[in-house]
Amino acid sequence: MTLLLKLVLAPLLVVGSSLAGRRWGPGLTGLLVAMPVIAGPILLITYLEHGSAFVARAASASLLGLVSLAAFAVVFARVSRARGWAGTLLVGWLVCLSLDLALSFEPVPAWVALGLALAAAWAGIRLMPVPGEAEPVTPPWWDLPARAVTTAALVVALTAAAGRLGPDLTGVLAPFPTGTSVVAVFALAQGGPAAAAATTRGVLRGLGGFSVFCFLVAVLAEPIGGWAFVVAVAGTGVWQFADSCRSFEK
Repeated sequence: MTLLLKLVLAPLLVVGSSLAGRRWGPGLTGLLVAMPVIAGPILLITYLEHGSAFVARAASASLLGLVSLAAFAVVFARVSRARGWAGTLLVGWLVCLSLDLALSFEPVPAWVALGLALAAAWAGIRLMPVPGEAEPVTPPWWDLPARAVTTAALVVALTAAAGRLGPDLTGVLAPFPTGTSVVAVFALAQGGPAAAAATTRGVLRGLGGFSVFCFLVAVLAEPIGGWAFVVAVAGTGVWQFADSCRSFEK
């Protein structure tokens, strides 16, 4: 069951986000992939393999990992204007991993971590470069299979290491830009820096719902077990709907 989740669920969610982006633009791809399409399955697998107490602590730590994810989005968008996809990804990963390691040493209460995650998303949007015009592209036939395989490989690697890493480091690394890296790299390689910036800006817009998901799992996993994930998914949907309504009104 857990192997099936690793190999199918997260890759399908990334592919679905990519298809939506082809129809409505790279910003929507970033927004959708910033929802817990990777961290959600990782935390669910962690719950199935290690129990509710482990996943509650990991989910709380995941909120701190969203600070690193916000930093990755800003760094990727800015560095992509001067470097190719490989150099941009390397710099973004180094920044993200450095922050992840630093944040994992000092666990904080879930409500404090929630505030830090929301603040990081707010600041990240304001630090993004001025959006440009993305270049129209026709993806090759292997585009979606490559995204799915890359996502599955990254999810398998991270979940396999969870038992050795412990709940705090596992949690901080759960929001590691796995799906974000896949869609951002493909956007940069195929559409240029403007497409990469639009994608990562969408990621920052989606971090509010992501934060709600992690917070609800953190506080509900021990009292209600696996039902915490159902409540968390519903909470994420409510947040994103409300945020979309606010954006439409503006």
